[in-house]
Amino acid sequence: MLRQMMLASGMILAAGLTSAVSYAADKPSAEITAAVADAGRPAADKEKDANRKPAETLAFAGAKSGQQIVDFLPGGGYFTRIFSKTVGPKGHVTALWPAGTPDKFTEKTKPVTADPAYNNVTLVAQKVSELPAGSVDLFFTAQNYHDLHNLPNADVPALDKAVFAALKPGGIFLVIDHAAPAGSGFQDTNTLHRIDEAAVKTEVESAGFKLVGSSDMLKNPNDPHTATVFDPSIKGKTDQFVLKFEKPKS
Repeated sequence: MLRQMMLASGMILAAGLTSAVSYAADKPSAEITAAVADAGRPAADKEKDANRKPAETLAFAGAKSGQQIVDFLPGGGYFTRIFSKTVGPKGHVTALWPAGTPDKFTEKTKPVTADPAYNNVTLVAQKVSELPAGSVDLFFTAQNYHDLHNLPNADVPALDKAVFAALKPGGIFLVIDHAAPAGSGFQDTNTLHRIDEAAVKTEVESAGFKLVGSSDMLKNPNDPHTATVFDPSIKGKTDQFVLKFEKPKS
């Protein structure tokens, strides 16, 4: 363990990084473990757990009982259900789609809110800027940040600032996405549905966030980064980065 920590520290220094970066695995809480084991989760979701590592992801994000969480672009609710059971009756989960999202997408999340077992989840389609200021503990998005750059007339830096405003001081913005080749910036967001990790860091930090953690739990060194994420050769097994940003407490 000590040797691993020393190697990680050496990597950080060698890369010239100034932000605090975490490589240690966080132990899932009892609430998270129970949420992942929830019998109400669809079997199709559970089949993805080995690759998506939901327990480790929520532990890294700091999800816990009583929190106010936004699951942004929630899809079919893979993480939404787990967040619901993790925060419990004293917490709340907002499954948030951007205003104007076609019904064919928002319909995918409705089975979650239609289930009484997840009655602490609200499905909404609105602007991030319409969230109450300083009301959110964790703003989460997985495999979707790249798509923000594909929206017509998108202003992603403005959206990041809206996330910043919605979070409480000390609140977390957790971003997971498919890795593009280093130095590629945003050029692959629409073609390969990938994005350069460094470009995400720069863009999010420009909104006032501080990078406080990075995890390699979803890394795949065998991903060549040249195929679309939907290619059968790599689908479900892409190299992904996990970035943890914090709204400074003061």
